[in-house]
Amino acid sequence: MEKNTYIKNGFVSENTFRTAELNPDEIPSFQTAKKDLPLPHWAGHDDAVDMYWKAWEIGFSHLKAPTAENGFLSSYLDTAYNGNIFMWDSVFITHFSRYGKGVFPFQKTLDNFYRKQHLDGFICREIYGEDGRDAFQRHDPASTGPNILGWSEMEYYRAFGDLERLNAVYPALCAYHLWLKENRTWKDGSYWTSGWGSGMDNIPRIPDGRHPNFSHGHMAWVDACLQQYMNGKILLDMGFELERWQEIEEIEDEIHSLGDFIRERLWDEKEGFLFDLYADDRRSECRHIGALWALHAGVLKEEQLAAMVSVLQKAFDTERPFPSLDPGHPRFRENGRYWQGGVWAPTNYMVLSGLQKQGRDDLAHSLALKHHRHILNVYRKTGTFWEYYSPGSDDPGFMARPDFVGWTGIVPVSVLFEFVMGIRPDYSRKEIFWNLALEEEHGIASYPFGPDQSIDLKVSAAGKEGTERQITVKTSESFTLVTRYRGTSERHDISRGSNKITLKG
Repeated sequence: MEKNTYIKNGFVSENTFRTAELNPDEIPSFQTAKKDLPLPHWAGHDDAVDMYWKAWEIGFSHLKAPTAENGFLSSYLDTAYNGNIFMWDSVFITHFSRYGKGVFPFQKTLDNFYRKQHLDGFICREIYGEDGRDAFQRHDPASTGPNILGWSEMEYYRAFGDLERLNAVYPALCAYHLWLKENRTWKDGSYWTSGWGSGMDNIPRIPDGRHPNFSHGHMAWVDACLQQYMNGKILLDMGFELERWQEIEEIEDEIHSLGDFIRERLWDEKEGFLFDLYADDRRSECRHIGALWALHAGVLKEEQLAAMVSVLQKAFDTERPFPSLDPGHPRFRENGRYWQGGVWAPTNYMVLSGLQKQGRDDLAHSLALKHHRHILNVYRKTGTFWEYYSPGSDDPGFMARPDFVGWTGIVPVSVLFEFVMGIRPDYSRKEIFWNLALEEEHGIASYPFGPDQSIDLKVSAAGKEGTERQITVKTSESFTLVTRYRGTSERHDISRGSNKITLKG
């Protein structure tokens, strides 16, 4: 008889997903849903709009319903990999699929992970789609991670103001964070994972003689430390919204100590970058994209952040940004070879949104144009989307899977909306921010905002400096539009109905 070694977490008792009755949502066809999805417009770039619709078409073909055998709770957008659901992939899937909220509750994809949470807070990173079993025993070094569920849920809340969902997911997220704190730390409070647990399987950062996918290498893993720091701050933000922050004071304390560790032990002043740390206190010399979670964490001092952005531009801003491994590394491969240089939609989205978060909107826009163009070029050649892409050509990555929507839907949807067009929501403030860096006429009709609101946004083409530019907004509710155009930021009170704004630049 197997021994029970669970140390129960009190937050798990509040996880209502574990005991809820199966209630799958009806799965619509793409053709039925298309008329109610957001409609982008970008003058002179019809192929980008075609790519946008193709992503949704493939995505809707990958929707699945729960079964009695797997015990999942909600209908979901499948990872498009092997029939199983993956935590890492599913989080990034929700970062683009939330724009389809009006036709299908894509955010519920994550409910199936909360459903399978263990009594001690553990959630497996991969769960079999056939029978709902965990793919790993919970103390396997490859069993879970990365801890980015809270990031998705907070972004969903900011877009739609769904306090009921925030209240429901909060206990599960707290319990999972605390499980990692108990089971994935060294005595100095730093975090470890594995190649599989990090989601970035074969980055060559493990000490020689250890397995790159399955070993923790006795290292402090820079991405795991940054993600846990970031998630702790997100949980505190959620706690303030829900008036429950007092319940996670140990997480608040951890943020301070973990932040000091990252700045003092993982930061290399000479290199201007963050690195994994070996057991003998040597920093790794492997410069990889996982360190750029620092853009989201907000843990670095301003001068450190500036140095890191400089490295990003010098080493990772290639013709086809961003290779997952520094092109100067001896293990870098021109065909990507998975994480030995491959260009990945999820980590690129992480970098671009991190730059935005740090107020570097114009840099995010220029890099997003290059990334979007790369994916579009491959789409023109192949007619589909890929698991990852080659950093050295307009080809899929080595042995990459096709029809990967899946997380690559991020590029034709979220990268287009949030960085190329520069539109992002904050319903908690009743604000939409619009960085008008794109010169052509563009906009989005039926843009989802808040619980039920749909907005039409359109701007005319930019003229010569000093000429006027017209914005048209149609909305069912009032909100504030914050524009940034040619170095000038303005706030505009938008009222119900049709609104016209004139910008000068």
